[in-house]
Amino acid sequence: MMPQWKRNLYILWFGLFFNHMAYSLSVPFFPIFLQNDLGIQSGLEAWSGISISISFLISGLCAPFWGSLADRYGSKLMLVRSGVGLGIAHLANFFVYDPYTFIAVRVFQGLMAGFHPASITLIGTNTPEKHVGYALGVISTASAAGGILGPLAGGVLSHWIGLRGCFIASAVITLIAALMVLGVKESRQARTIVPTKIMGDLKRAASTSGLMRIYGLILLVSTSVLIIEPVLTLYVVQIGGDVGSATLSAGIVFSAIGVATVIMGPRWGKIGGRIGYEKTLFIGLIGGGIGSLLQMTATNLIYFGSLRFVYGLFFAAVYPALNALIIKYADHDFRGRAVSLSQTASQFGIVLGPLIGGFLGGWIGIPFIFLFTGIVLLGAAWAVRVSDVKPADAPGLSMATSEAGGNGIKK
Repeated sequence: MMPQWKRNLYILWFGLFFNHMAYSLSVPFFPIFLQNDLGIQSGLEAWSGISISISFLISGLCAPFWGSLADRYGSKLMLVRSGVGLGIAHLANFFVYDPYTFIAVRVFQGLMAGFHPASITLIGTNTPEKHVGYALGVISTASAAGGILGPLAGGVLSHWIGLRGCFIASAVITLIAALMVLGVKESRQARTIVPTKIMGDLKRAASTSGLMRIYGLILLVSTSVLIIEPVLTLYVVQIGGDVGSATLSAGIVFSAIGVATVIMGPRWGKIGGRIGYEKTLFIGLIGGGIGSLLQMTATNLIYFGSLRFVYGLFFAAVYPALNALIIKYADHDFRGRAVSLSQTASQFGIVLGPLIGGFLGGWIGIPFIFLFTGIVLLGAAWAVRVSDVKPADAPGLSMATSEAGGNGIKK
């Protein structure tokens, strides 16, 4: 009989897969939607950056609140709440005909976010310690896999039923994900329910060795990753993509990183369990930084897509390592809030990334964004290298997860 933690992992994998697929079905094409459907002609890069960032800003502000509720009432309830809310938000986009209403819907979408951190928390608190590293590596591939099919499907659907039709498809897929997680069984016997406030959670995180450093890295990494999103479709056109098929070409380029992450995500989880998550994180950041620098030399779509793929092979190590370190450093009864605080750091980075990318793309040119991204990732790698906090300073997980290599789920 399959252990419950494996069953949960399978269900949450597909739930996250559909959730992220629904998101990436339309979000990468916001610049085209803003231009063609909402009439934005001037400052398109900035509008695109704002429309992406505002949702993540609201999500980041709300993440500690949802994390606290997850610790009190369980992560499963937060999964259902987020899935239903996001489905409604996707559907609302179908009825938008001006940019200001579009921004308002994006604010609502930020309020309803939280599916991903709730999934990570449930995996971290309902998986045996020796399997946590591998499970987090596997679950990291769900978003990547959704990111493969989402832009591709969105590119095809946009030609068939239009971008507005993509919003309806996103709503249906997200609601399917919400229904799927009803099959998850959550054990909360070992979790202590302690009423807390955000400032109290921040103080506890600050007093936990390693956590604040990880949050800082998440902020930097998230900023560097999302900085290209509002202008990537425009860049595809600049390096030779056809304007009429820009959504499909951009979808293929977006999917390259997802394919790479699916290939390497679980493997990096195993490697992290063997050599330590700090070392895995360092390798991923170095590879991602060099890959970003090389992307500014792209002269055609095939070369650019290949560089994005290689970048993804290395960068697939980063988020599983960061998530594993959070689970490792945080006390068991604090993990839900610790993951939510990491989501807040991530969301603020995602807020800054599209804003910076949107304004820089219109000011100094899109290729220089890759230069900025490479410098940030290499700087983050240097910070990991010189850090005083080592894996041995925290209890348990690194040694235990080294045993997971031969006992994980076979794909």
